[in-house]
Amino acid sequence: MTRQENFKPYTQGQERFGQWFIKNVGRWQTRVYEATGGRVWNRFLGVQCAILTTTGRKSGQPRKTPLLYLRQGDQVVMVASKGGMTTLPAWYGNLRANPHVEIQIGSEKKAYVARDADQDEERLLWPQLDALYDGYAEYRARVDGKRRVPVVIFEPV
Repeated sequence: MTRQENFKPYTQGQERFGQWFIKNVGRWQTRVYEATGGRVWNRFLGVQCAILTTTGRKSGQPRKTPLLYLRQGDQVVMVASKGGMTTLPAWYGNLRANPHVEIQIGSEKKAYVARDADQDEERLLWPQLDALYDGYAEYRARVDGKRRVPVVIFEPV
């Protein structure tokens, strides 16, 4: 039995707690990160993070989310994993409505345009993303057959 076969989808209760955790801890982390120019709370689960600012698809208001990231030259790569929950993260829905975003890495903020990685890009990126954070394999296993875990590429404007 491989490691991935050991992971089952989260229960409804686990997903409710996970959503609360992501929302609240993310809000606190974003405030600290921005207030310190990315010097404090710039890591999560041992990996560097950035603050992604999208435009709310319903509200039109800025929505900020701390996320793990991978740099690929001028591009930034992020994963819409939502910790292995069965629904896509809200930030991903916002990107579908408006792909123009801002990403803060440390004290530097830049404008980007988001797009989903194609199959060939995903095939090249997943090994790098898994090396960055081994939880991604677990997340994919938990949602297997329920949804795809998109890899998003942000290109500078």
